[in-house]
Amino acid sequence: MGIIAWIILGLVAGLLARMLVPGKDQQGLIITLVLGVAGALLGGFVATKVFHVSGIQGFFNLSTWICAIVGAAVLLLAYNLITGRRTGRRSGRWAGRR
Repeated sequence: MGIIAWIILGLVAGLLARMLVPGKDQQGLIITLVLGVAGALLGGFVATKVFHVSGIQGFFNLSTWICAIVGAAVLLLAYNLITGRRTGRRSGRWAGRR
């Protein structure tokens, strides 16, 4: 795949991952793009090493998109944990107070 295809794949995978991961979306388009491209690479690497299948086969291949979206969602969760952003609903005694 060419660089333009990687950018498009990363952007779409990042946007889909943002829809799948619960919580507020504070990151911008550039962070989404970077997480999507890195997620595509991570998903392809993990699919190759763990499942012994080629995760990144072509732009229109379903396994490429699944690997990219899952990888981007994992990186988005890690990004939210590192930056301190909460995902999901708040619970506990102090949930209603700010």
